[in-house]
Amino acid sequence: MEPFASGKVEENFTPVGRLCDNGSTFLCVPNALSRESGYALGAQNGPAAIRELATKAEFAHFRQVVQTAFDLVYEIRP
Repeated sequence: MEPFASGKVEENFTPVGRLCDNGSTFLCVPNALSRESGYALGAQNGPAAIRELATKAEFAHFRQVVQTAFDLVYEIRP
């Protein structure tokens, strides 16, 4: 489950997009960068970035299951 976001910054200029973008910038990105790997996707990524990450992690099955005004829910399996 990920916040509803597009891979294009200009498509995230909505009230929900701005809220999630700020939360990601101030909470998620610093947390990811503080980890040993130091890997962070950045603030707000759309399905394409999540799919690419799952593919790099060698998951073979990826699909978007649900979309709400706030969330995107994915099914990712080996």
